Amino acid sequence: MYLETSKDEDGDWLAGDNNYRLHVPVNPPVKQFWSITLYDNVTRGPAMTDQGASDLSSRKPDLITNSDGSVDVYVGPTEPDGQNWIKTTPGKGWFPYFRFYGPTEAYFNKTWSLRDIEKVK
Repeated sequence: MYLETSKDEDGDWLAGDNNYRLHVPVNPPVKQFWSITLYDNVTRGPAMTDQGASDLSSRKPDLITNSDGSVDVYVGPTEPDGQNWIKTTPGKGWFPYFRFYGPTEAYFNKTWSLRDIEKVK
C-alpha cells in the first residue's frame, strides 16, 4: 500500500529548498517493512542527489529510533546532525511515496495513521 502527498501540513508544495520532518509513529502496521522514497515532481522518476537514491526504510541497519520506538525522517538540502536524513535538491519540487510492505489490519481500519509532513522552521 502506498501513501502520497505533494504538500506539507500547511498546504504548501514540497520544495527542495526547505527542510521537513516526517514523524513515523511507533508500530507501523507492516508485516515486512516500511519505506519512504522521494520522486521528482517533473520527471515523476526517483529523485537523485549525490546521496544517491532519495529513500529510507525500516530495513536500514542504522535507522535512528526515538525512545518510544517512533522514527523521525528529515528531508531537505541540509543534513541535521545525527538524524535520519534524505537529501533534496534546492530549486526542485518533490513528492514522497510512503510504502507499507505487508500492511496489517491497523492500516486498513485506520487505527494507525501517518501525520502530514511538517516544515522545519
